[in-house]
Amino acid sequence: MWVVVRPPVARPDPLGGLGPASGPRSDRTCFAVGSGTSGVNAVEAWEQTLEAAGELTSEAADAIIDAHGDRGVTAIEAVGERRVKQYRDFTVVVGHSEEYVVEGDACRCADSRYNLDPDDPEQLCWHVVAAKIARRIDAVDHHDMWYSEVREFL
Repeated sequence: MWVVVRPPVARPDPLGGLGPASGPRSDRTCFAVGSGTSGVNAVEAWEQTLEAAGELTSEAADAIIDAHGDRGVTAIEAVGERRVKQYRDFTVVVGHSEEYVVEGDACRCADSRYNLDPDDPEQLCWHVVAAKIARRIDAVDHHDMWYSEVREFL
């Protein structure tokens, strides 16, 4: 098991005030405790935290931002702005310039295609992170229609 110890650092919060940083944490010290590992990666850890709390707590936000940096900040903002939509056929995350279909842990955005390792379960674009957060805290905007039909009008 790994325990992460970090000193408290006041940094800008994406939702205002003081809170977690927007980039990956470099101010941590890790210690091995006991033997073996918990078998839970960073994404599974923050998902479990969200499910247990049922809301986006500061602890969960810290964990998301620790794991995903700026992508985590953008995902949290998108969830707060209710930009995760569930249609009958797809989950869609509304970006700044277009909409992105998220299926499981996959997205067809340029970030996913060119910058992230598809074999690393911790490397996710902000669209997938936003969809995961929204599902776990019941912040998905549900639409009783087919996205494939809605997409024709966009």
